[in-house]
Amino acid sequence: MDRIRCDWVNDDPLYIAYHDEEWGVPVRDDLQLFEQLLLEGAQAGLSWYTILKKREGYRRAFDGFDPEHMARYGDRKVAALLADEGIVRNRLKVHAAVGNARAWLDLRESGEGFADFLWSFTGGKPIINEWRRLEDVPASTPASQAMSRELKRRGFRFAGPTICYAFMQAAGMVNDHLVTCFRWAECGGEGRPCPPPIAPRPP
Repeated sequence: MDRIRCDWVNDDPLYIAYHDEEWGVPVRDDLQLFEQLLLEGAQAGLSWYTILKKREGYRRAFDGFDPEHMARYGDRKVAALLADEGIVRNRLKVHAAVGNARAWLDLRESGEGFADFLWSFTGGKPIINEWRRLEDVPASTPASQAMSRELKRRGFRFAGPTICYAFMQAAGMVNDHLVTCFRWAECGGEGRPCPPPIAPRPP
């Protein structure tokens, strides 16, 4: 019998694998969370499917989303990024990604871990929701609004409340799989334990 999935999933095996294996699984690695936040910012005005198809292009173009490398990007690198067909060539988004790398380093310099900072907005554990219809899922919540305010205060851009909520969904800070989806229970629904965090990508 075919598995029942969230309504937003199309029939592309890449998208199905992302839904089945990544979306909604808690992420607690600083660098993975940085990557996810930047990709969610790149999605603004577009579909996540568009960004997912370009994710490997982003990883290549942005040096694996290494903040230390990205923070040193100058005009020549930015020009190369704006000519790179493997990413969304939006000047504001590219400049924001570079600025966000510098903000990430400033946060680390303050002694605060990125994962601990972000997870503080859910009390350190996933919020398990029980949505039955896609139209019931909110675009933002008080938690994503608070996260957005604090990220912006710390110098992050393309981190509005809606972007932050999409980020929280993807990073498993909230379980927004529909209750009819087989992944809802696997990601902490029905009182089951949440899956272990996704292992960090190799450098």
